[in-house]
Amino acid sequence: MTQPPKQVSRWRSIQAMGWALLGVRKGSEWHKDSAQIKPLQIVAVGIVAIFVFVLLLIGLVNWVV
Repeated sequence: MTQPPKQVSRWRSIQAMGWALLGVRKGSEWHKDSAQIKPLQIVAVGIVAIFVFVLLLIGLVNWVV
C-alpha cells in the first residue's frame, strides 16, 4: 500500500523555492520536495517573493534618490 505524501511546512516550501531560485539544489532534495509540495504552495510562495522583491527595489530606489 502506498502512503499519502507528508504535509510540508510553510518554511520548507519557502526554503525549496529559495534554493530553486538560486539554482543550487541537490537532485535527491528536488525529488523529495516535488513529491511533497503542492503546486498551490509554490504559487503562493512565488507571489509573496515577487511582492517582497518589488518592495525591496522600491525601497532601494527611494534610499538612493
